[in-house]
Amino acid sequence: MTIDGLPMAVPAQDLPARVRIHEVGARDGLQNEKSAVPTEVKAEFIRRLADAGLTTIEATSFVHPKWVPQLADAEQLFPQVSGLPVELPVLVPNQRGLDRALALGARRVAVFASATESFAKANLNRTVDESLAVFDPVVRQAKDADAHVRGYVSMCFGDPWEGPVPVHQVVRVSKALMDMGCDELSLGDTIGVATPGHVLALLSALNEEGVPTNVIGVHFHDTYGQALANTHAALQHGVSTVDASAGGLGGCPYAKSATGNLATEDLVWMLQGLGIETGVDLGRLTATSVWMAEQLGRPSPSRTVRALSHKDQ
Repeated sequence: MTIDGLPMAVPAQDLPARVRIHEVGARDGLQNEKSAVPTEVKAEFIRRLADAGLTTIEATSFVHPKWVPQLADAEQLFPQVSGLPVELPVLVPNQRGLDRALALGARRVAVFASATESFAKANLNRTVDESLAVFDPVVRQAKDADAHVRGYVSMCFGDPWEGPVPVHQVVRVSKALMDMGCDELSLGDTIGVATPGHVLALLSALNEEGVPTNVIGVHFHDTYGQALANTHAALQHGVSTVDASAGGLGGCPYAKSATGNLATEDLVWMLQGLGIETGVDLGRLTATSVWMAEQLGRPSPSRTVRALSHKDQ
């Protein structure tokens, strides 16, 4: 499916030599589907993503089925994929979710905080500080169990109810998560309103408050077509972990203006053109997203998937 010799690799200065892609398609990508995807299809999706060379694949969320019914099969899904030779992070919203995940052998977990009060209320039914108080013992217990903990911060660049989000507000929540013991942060542009200058300002502010770049990942949505531009800005700052979703799947059930995530294929195409290693086979990844689009009954929104699969027809 790839075009021989393209994209031509033309490295740029002062960019990471390698980027770790944190693949979120199986969790963030499928949580907003109108109907539940069969567990067997999810498991096959994850297996194909691993076969394409992705080494960190977010598998599911141990959230109450009432809130995210599309991921109600976490207990059934995780054992089907846990033997894969890849990292399989899972989302744990509270103590109960963590207990369920650890009981199945999960060793990479994530908590999901908000930078804004409105989204904290909509997504977690708590204030920002109340949600952080819930996460504190969860993170501590996870660390006691030798689990790696990722801290998501949503609404880092804008909020559909509150509008602009002050940088210091995002820094406060990010620092709180790191102080709890989180191993890494993922900065979420949940509604896709970030621009490159804003990205650089937030990353610099985090550095000034003692959060090093090497623990930061970025998670962009492509609502306004800015996801790749924002990713490139983060790379220029030294960020080397980027979240993306195979085929551009996903949105957010609690923020209706959130469109799809940055497509993993679009990201890989750009990174290959910059001479940055990912370990991902773009042809296999594209084939996986074409297959998943068939399961969902609609074409992939990824421009790279469309271009490469069209060439193959």
